[in-house]
Amino acid sequence: MSGKILLGCIADDFTGATDLANNLVRAGMRVVQAIGVPAKPLAAEVDAVVVALKSRTIAPAEAVAQSLEALRWLQAQGARQIYFKYCSTFDSTPAGNIGPVTEALMEALGCDFTIATPAFPDNKRTVFKGYLFAGEVLLNESGMQNHPLTPMTDPNLVRVLQAQTRHRVGLIDHAVVARGAQAVRERIAQLRSEGIGIAIVDAVSNDDLLRLGPALADMPLVTAGSGVAIGLPGNFGIAPSFAAGVLPPAGGLQAVVSGSCSLATNRQVLSFIQAGRPALAIDPLRIAAGVDVAAEALAWAAPLLADGPVLVYSTAEAGAVKSVQGRLGVEEAGAMVERTIAEIARGLVAQGVRQLVVAGGETSGACVQALGIAQLQIGAQIDPGVPWCHAPAEAAGGAGLHIALKSGNFGTDDFFFKAFTVLE
Repeated sequence: MSGKILLGCIADDFTGATDLANNLVRAGMRVVQAIGVPAKPLAAEVDAVVVALKSRTIAPAEAVAQSLEALRWLQAQGARQIYFKYCSTFDSTPAGNIGPVTEALMEALGCDFTIATPAFPDNKRTVFKGYLFAGEVLLNESGMQNHPLTPMTDPNLVRVLQAQTRHRVGLIDHAVVARGAQAVRERIAQLRSEGIGIAIVDAVSNDDLLRLGPALADMPLVTAGSGVAIGLPGNFGIAPSFAAGVLPPAGGLQAVVSGSCSLATNRQVLSFIQAGRPALAIDPLRIAAGVDVAAEALAWAAPLLADGPVLVYSTAEAGAVKSVQGRLGVEEAGAMVERTIAEIARGLVAQGVRQLVVAGGETSGACVQALGIAQLQIGAQIDPGVPWCHAPAEAAGGAGLHIALKSGNFGTDDFFFKAFTVLE
């Protein structure tokens, strides 16, 4: 990399990384997303790098080790501020990984205070009096209470985070945020004097996040969902610019693969099917029985791709997911489906797909790794939190690949159609 980067970001999954990068690009930063910790400096002139890890649901000690490795690489690139990004649903078990990773980064940076807020109003994630809302309901009434890996049954973020960290957790509430950056700085000083190490921050609008941004200018470590990112580029003198998100022209065939079981993705799958587009459901029990489901899916897709996008999905209702987990085990059921969809994604690219939408955080991680993608250039937004990205030529047999990594919970019902329209 020819210059020093301004903002160094560590994301705990691949869709979350593109979500963060998307908001930085919208605010004018030139951003590259690295898949895993790079082995060498990036050969690109950019303002921010987002290192995408697959650390949300692994053992806490391993998540900490990977995050510290990413931190060391970002420091070597001259990053002036570090941003630890987690999901806007703050999903994490009582063991971690949000708390342990935050603690480890604070210690490594010699930092005695940071903030935490998953607020992302553009995607209807708001924090009020420390409680996280998804749309009009509390987090634990939103469907997240049924998440197969990180069920969220408590919407009180102070309580959730306190269970994961030795630091005392406090709150910067909406009344303080509404008074602006100076009021936030004063509240931070007060909390630090009381021995508080991490503060949950309320935010119910983008205006709140923009007021918060300047108060974080001198903070070595920021931890948040992607929403806080809209208020940070201005601290470095950067303004929004269309040029920050320009990608190479798109071509080739189109496909969607989905491994998410979220309510939003279920609706997107249904919308695609109801529009009469070809869709194939993957049965985890047939995979477990030894059937080569990936080969079947690729044979099914081959004659259809020339007529527009196809969808291969393992999306299911929460009850069906639990049934499969009961037979195969939670981790094996998920990993088995991810491996199969990743194999299908690789096969679709081999068949000429150059525009690929991937739904689901864990699924996106598996697909990106299977495709051998080392870095992504971040482009225009499709829906809040989901941009198109471009992988260089070596990722797709010498032709390059446009790919959208969609968090399960994100996107409108017509997302799978809208994505390809935006790219045109």
